[in-house]
Order: sequence, then structure tokens, then C-alpha cells
Amino acid sequence: MADDRKAFLLRADPLLWKAIETWAADELRSVNGQIEFILREAVRRRRKSGAEGATQPADGSAAPPPAT
Repeated sequence: MADDRKAFLLRADPLLWKAIETWAADELRSVNGQIEFILREAVRRRRKSGAEGATQPADGSAAPPPAT
């Protein structure tokens, strides 16, 4: 079966990368696997909080006004 996962380029601050790399090693995951785990958990928590479909971006910044 073919791998249906989406590949993309991620640019990360070196200190953030090192922290994720250390975290991944602690949990016996690759960095890629750890990032995927973090993203999956963030989406799960967002859905659980009832924020699915909310207009506010996931980063907590203010949503831009609707286009007119």
C-alpha cells in the first residue's frame, strides 16, 4: 500500500528543533514522528474543546476581519 501522508518543508528555529529532537529521543521517536505526534495531539485537544470550525487561528492570534 502506498504512503498517503503529505510531505512538506518545515523551517524551525534551531533551539526549537533541538528541544523537539531531545523530546523525540526521550520518547523513542524520530523527530518527524514526534512532530506528527505533537500536531495530532493539538488537533485532538482542539476538537475536544469544541473549537473545531472556529474562526480563531490555532496560534491564538486574532482572526482577520471577513472579506467584503
